[in-house]
Amino acid sequence: MVSFKVIALTLIFTTSLFAQQSKLSKAVNFLSGYISSRHFSELKKTNTDFALVDSIYLSALKYENYNYSETLFALIFTTVPYNKVPIVIPLLKDIVDYPLTSANNPVFELKNKNLPKNLLFDSPQNNFGDKDKLAHFFGSAFLSYSTLFLDLSRLIGYFVEVFEQDFKVQSSIDNRDLYADMLGEYFGKILRKDKSILPSQIFAVVTARYLSYQFP
Repeated sequence: MVSFKVIALTLIFTTSLFAQQSKLSKAVNFLSGYISSRHFSELKKTNTDFALVDSIYLSALKYENYNYSETLFALIFTTVPYNKVPIVIPLLKDIVDYPLTSANNPVFELKNKNLPKNLLFDSPQNNFGDKDKLAHFFGSAFLSYSTLFLDLSRLIGYFVEVFEQDFKVQSSIDNRDLYADMLGEYFGKILRKDKSILPSQIFAVVTARYLSYQFP
């Protein structure tokens, strides 16, 4: 399941007709190219998925000239493993595929293949794993970092999850999505005070706590 609070807001507040000409689109193309690159593929051979997330984040931060809001925003769309969202029109019951800002198809597919997937202590052990959780994480981080109302990210997260039950095909509220939202919210809050914080530190702390309960 995919729930992207910032994507939902973007569908309302941006004009998709000009997405390919936008600054956001250029950032998504650049970062998708990085994730699909031979260099990143080599990094995958010797680094943990936590470290790979940091590499993506730091690459985005450098590209956006250390503008943290723009970095987090670009990372939402870069890490979304879908390039369109099926939406059900409730009254008409028609299904519409809404296009999302993404790289061209060959790069998009290779980017998806290379996305880190082992992010949570219970990540599914298959080819997809938790690749969709990165967009949750960076979406909540963006809202938490960029607004003075720090709890807004959590409220919007719940709203979008419920919204999807009516408008998304075969959708239901997913507690693991909400958990990724919560981790992103914490990252955004800490980032406001400490620019040295990295995504891996949030994921690592959660994993360490889980292991401490499993193996006291």
